[in-house]
Amino acid sequence: MIKVENVSKIYELDDGNEIIALDDISFEVKEGEILGIIGKSGSGKTTLLRALRGVERISDGSITIADVTVDAKSSQYYYNMLKKETAIHLQRSFGLWPETVRENILRKIYGREYEDEGDTNFELAESEFGDEVDKILDLVSLTHKSDHYASVLSGGEKQRLIIARQLAKKPKVLLLDEPATMACPKTKQEILSAIKKINEELNITVVVVSHLPDVQKYLADRVILLEDGKIKDEGDPVKITDEFISQMAPIVDIDNIATDEDVIDVTGIYKRFFLLTGGEVLNVEDINFEVKKENILSLIGPSGAGKTVLLRLLAGLDYPDKGNVYYKVDDEWHDIDIPGMGRMAIRSKLGIMHQEFALSHYATVLNQLAVKLGYKNHNIVKQARERAERLGLGDELLDSLYLLTDLPEQEAKARLQQVGLMPDILNDLFPKFPETATREAVADIFESLDLPMDVINRKSYELSGGQKVRVMLALVLVSKPEFLLLDEPFGDLDPITLRTVTNSLKKISKKYGITIIMISHNTDFIKELSNRVIFMDDGKIKDDSTNVEKAVKDFIGFCDASYLMGD
Repeated sequence: MIKVENVSKIYELDDGNEIIALDDISFEVKEGEILGIIGKSGSGKTTLLRALRGVERISDGSITIADVTVDAKSSQYYYNMLKKETAIHLQRSFGLWPETVRENILRKIYGREYEDEGDTNFELAESEFGDEVDKILDLVSLTHKSDHYASVLSGGEKQRLIIARQLAKKPKVLLLDEPATMACPKTKQEILSAIKKINEELNITVVVVSHLPDVQKYLADRVILLEDGKIKDEGDPVKITDEFISQMAPIVDIDNIATDEDVIDVTGIYKRFFLLTGGEVLNVEDINFEVKKENILSLIGPSGAGKTVLLRLLAGLDYPDKGNVYYKVDDEWHDIDIPGMGRMAIRSKLGIMHQEFALSHYATVLNQLAVKLGYKNHNIVKQARERAERLGLGDELLDSLYLLTDLPEQEAKARLQQVGLMPDILNDLFPKFPETATREAVADIFESLDLPMDVINRKSYELSGGQKVRVMLALVLVSKPEFLLLDEPFGDLDPITLRTVTNSLKKISKKYGITIIMISHNTDFIKELSNRVIFMDDGKIKDDSTNVEKAVKDFIGFCDASYLMGD
């Protein structure tokens, strides 16, 4: 079914250097087999998958899938033929139509048959392909979400919808790049079970890239271990994954114990969401808790439980229907939902890393760090207020503009456009840091995150997936925030790199006294880093415990996550 012979891929960087992403790779995959590919971030996993897909031209060797063969000299026609034999789900890919789950799948089937997904005749598509949609929905366990809009799905549900859309293409080979990246154990189990079901019922050959040993042991018939673009070993999933994780660094010997000082107070929070098609989708209600300084608090729960909604309320990015979120800054309490200098004081000491984060594609890491320090340096509130006065802007408008610096870039631009302002206004109010000062400020953070300093001169698209995650974390940490909000940002990291990040966070948070509230579905990560866990389900707090080990064990049981139980 798949034959890869002596394949190499070399990337040329803008500075004239080269990266050898794949180095003389050879292997075969039988029809109906599930092949796992594992390795550290930057080992070449995603490049290999993109080459199999036909979207990455190889530098040497050849790839054969079914009756199609490509090599370095093949025309685009043959690479396009390779695309027709395969379907792919790339990590952190959320390319969905802003329509219902069912309509998303109908569009893909219609595009397969009539080669125009964008101009779908839904009435015709439903009459011709409705039964096929029903089967696909059942395969990925989304039947109950058929009429829900894609925009209101949880991260894990979106990933299953993306897989569903790939199945609609009727591929011979399904390529999956971290298909359960940000899903909770319950949803991850549903995704893995769906992949097994797809493989067994449709006899689709599957190549799955995942750095999670438990996923590979549960899914794969055989696993390839990649290291520095080469095949280091291949064979039995248990043997290969055990060999892989033997490279992990030991857990750093630091106990991150919270102080007795309350620094965040969440009181009586209620937030209600509705589907556009009518009906309630989520009620976040009666949320009350305090967070002590240097707490490392994990919010856990199934996908769709309300964790991200709560974190956005804590960040002041959305407003509650009722209730308040208070932060203690410089010995004074401020409500993050009340515009003004108090809220700006909170934001100047607040770092946020979103689930669907994105780096500026063509900007260098150094430029992005300089911009971030312009937003978050210690004197920013005073300096921005002086600039705002010169521009004739009041405190409340200044504060509203400052809020945008904590939003994902596209969301911030959209909000500016709504009020008729250009993005340049942020640069005028919060000019970026000098390059020399930026290099000095980030040196210890890069060292802690095991990032070489030469990465600072690269553009975002020249980074591996794991490097992007660590660079984004460096952007958040470079200003030494007092409060850090993390929304499942580390799902892309392999366990070896994640251990480095976990150890780094423990050291950095201890050194600078950072209070952390994070969402994570990685149970090992939660146990290693957290000193407190809040369990949420259906928009409510079900448990609040400092016995992290027991809370995580109960969570796994609640999710019935067989892949974590060795069943």
